[in-house]
Amino acid sequence: MLYHLLTPLSEGGDLFNLFRYITFRAGGAFLTSMLFAFAFGPMIINRLRKMQKKGQPIRSDGPERHIIEKAGTPTMGGVLILGGLVLSTLLWSRLDIGYVWIVLLVTLGFGAIGFADDFMKVTKFSTGGVPGKVRLGAGFVIALGASLWASLLQPEELAFHLALPVFKDTLLNFSYLYIPFAMIVIVGAANAVNLTDGLDGLAIMPAMIAAGSFGFIAYIVGRTDFTEYLGLHYVPGTGEIAIFCAALIGAGLGFLWYNAPPAMVFMGDTGSLALGGALGAIAVCTKHEIVLAIIGGLFVVEALSVIIQVLYFKKTGKRVFLMAPIHHHFEKKGWQEATIVIRFWIIAVILALIGLATLKLR
Repeated sequence: MLYHLLTPLSEGGDLFNLFRYITFRAGGAFLTSMLFAFAFGPMIINRLRKMQKKGQPIRSDGPERHIIEKAGTPTMGGVLILGGLVLSTLLWSRLDIGYVWIVLLVTLGFGAIGFADDFMKVTKFSTGGVPGKVRLGAGFVIALGASLWASLLQPEELAFHLALPVFKDTLLNFSYLYIPFAMIVIVGAANAVNLTDGLDGLAIMPAMIAAGSFGFIAYIVGRTDFTEYLGLHYVPGTGEIAIFCAALIGAGLGFLWYNAPPAMVFMGDTGSLALGGALGAIAVCTKHEIVLAIIGGLFVVEALSVIIQVLYFKKTGKRVFLMAPIHHHFEKKGWQEATIVIRFWIIAVILALIGLATLKLR
């Protein structure tokens, strides 16, 4: 919004000219979303606490200490993240770029699904929430619209193609099969982050790390000079996604202030589904779907641990892990929560660096 209001006033070399630069506006988005969280966090958390009274329902089959230590903590803290994220993106982005709206609407769409799920849980004080098939169905509808829109915006030589990391100029023509593939990327990312959100601070920091990585990728692939030098595919307009990613990092840091152990609030499905859907949509827009599996490898492992556990148990009646997702396995082994969280953060950083390295390895 500020870009459209202030850049026409610029005569070059003045303050208004700064709003032409993505890097400047990304910094503004970061600060705005972070300050939003600091300013409105206490009010929102108090409101959630009054509305929910008993807080988030705790699974009876989960780690025993959660029933004691986490009982009464309010959920739906994702509204704090989404508030700063949406406000900052609308304020600092170019609103004539379709990719900005794709990522925003996917984020809000999955946030709405998560909000409905959290609302059912706290009102009925049950861990059931919205039925899984309904959640998946709604998620795939949102992902269908986003995938089609992104493919229509992308250059003809990239649309409906899958770009491979490391292999320069290699594109796989999926034709219209690309749409269901992209849908799986978006819905899979949303649910993988959702499964990771089980300990204080566990999901938000890897999500911020992934957002920072993809903000850099979006900025790079949106510039012809960098894509020519690195041998990447140029996707015009994606540079504006970097502003969304910066806003996500700022909102995430502000939320982490209140979510650090012991958490004052949980993000709930409102936040985790929204953040995961956003990362999936960004990967589809920037044509870096496979790189998402590397940068977001921690989320992939968490999701795979659940899939493996369920399939193996159905087949043999035995468990591979003491409990799934895998972070609960380490809890059962006696690891302290802070130890698990910080070690998983370290893994997320390592995976992000490996993913970013694929930009140069061509």
